[in-house]
Amino acid sequence: MGKKVIDAKADAKGNITAVKLSGNSGFTPLETAMRMADKGQIDNAHSVNRAGAKPHLRTNPNSQTSDNLDDMAGDK
Repeated sequence: MGKKVIDAKADAKGNITAVKLSGNSGFTPLETAMRMADKGQIDNAHSVNRAGAKPHLRTNPNSQTSDNLDDMAGDK
């Protein structure tokens, strides 16, 4: 069983910069979390690498909005 994203931080522009993973006391940089997601080490998130777009981390789809990274970071 992998870790889960439980919180997120955003910069002044609203871009997600770090996430807090279950079992960790601090935040993990976004780039590290994306590598972990690519390796299947994060259960509730995946990285998105679309052509022509900036790579980003996204929580897996479900019926909740409270676990979206923007909501966790307070960008409502």
